[in-house]
Amino acid sequence: MNTTKNTLFSNKPVTIDENSIIMALESSCDETAGAIVRGGREVLANVVASQIKTHEIYGGVIPEIAAREHLEAVNSVIDETFKQAGLKPEDVTAFAGTVGPGLVGCLLVGLNAVKTLALVHDKPFIGINHLNAHISANFIDTDLEPPFIALLVSGGHTQIIEVKSYSEMEIIGETIDDAVGEAYDKVARLIGLPYPGGPKLDKLAQIGNPKAFPLPQAKVGEYDFSFSGLKTAVFRLVKSFDGKELPVNDICASFQECVSETLFKKVKKALVNRGYKTVVLAGGVAANSEIRRKIFNLQEEGYKVYAPAMKYCTDNASMVASCACLFENSLDDINVEVFSRVG
Repeated sequence: MNTTKNTLFSNKPVTIDENSIIMALESSCDETAGAIVRGGREVLANVVASQIKTHEIYGGVIPEIAAREHLEAVNSVIDETFKQAGLKPEDVTAFAGTVGPGLVGCLLVGLNAVKTLALVHDKPFIGINHLNAHISANFIDTDLEPPFIALLVSGGHTQIIEVKSYSEMEIIGETIDDAVGEAYDKVARLIGLPYPGGPKLDKLAQIGNPKAFPLPQAKVGEYDFSFSGLKTAVFRLVKSFDGKELPVNDICASFQECVSETLFKKVKKALVNRGYKTVVLAGGVAANSEIRRKIFNLQEEGYKVYAPAMKYCTDNASMVASCACLFENSLDDINVEVFSRVG
């Protein structure tokens, strides 16, 4: 696929294709990430400075602290990214950065840094939607091409997306309240698991009984989701033990079974009804063992299934660079502002 971008100053068209080298920054939440990717699929450098240890003591991400840590890390991340790739800024075709959604103060750090790189080196700037980037993680080291159905599951979003082409996609279903990752974190706190709770809950669920406690699956729109009622059901379940020892592993397993089964049913319905034979997983929660297992089981029914390597599930800049190369983007104006939410 070839797309045409305009340079910042001369408006001279620049072709972005399989030979293009994109340098990207990502700072939407609590990872300062840099990457250089060729042709949207070959990762030349992938650098991530995580803040998990900083936020552990608070039980969640504190936006102001996260933004300050991005400021401290961003220059080192940029230097390490070019060092890892063995390239210089003048070697890249374009610079890309996450515009949103995310934490505004955090987004500003990465976006202003990458805009500055583009201005200083007179290269095209490409602004990227964080959610599109998560989908693009599936293009790295694969032969995936549209069309397909994407299941995006992250801390802030749960969506089923019909990706018709590199330039056309439609959200056909989404959560009406809590996202999957949000529900995981809240339930993890309910049962006393430390931050980040989602991966820890997943690990405990693998040694629990998924049928120990029947939990409700919300009846909402055809492809939509609701997890707030499930969270409340777990809260009541925990309260019912009234000081007795909690069967934590079984609660985790029962919760995870309910979530993963809900996601599987909705995705399968979308595939059948819309006539697709390819499905991709995307987002941080795509690393979840049971969600991954259920979706990959669709291969036994003749579907093609893609999911990013674990290091590309959570926030990273390789997916941003891939998105900049392959998807057509509408945020290429150097004056584009960050945004915290979609819609």
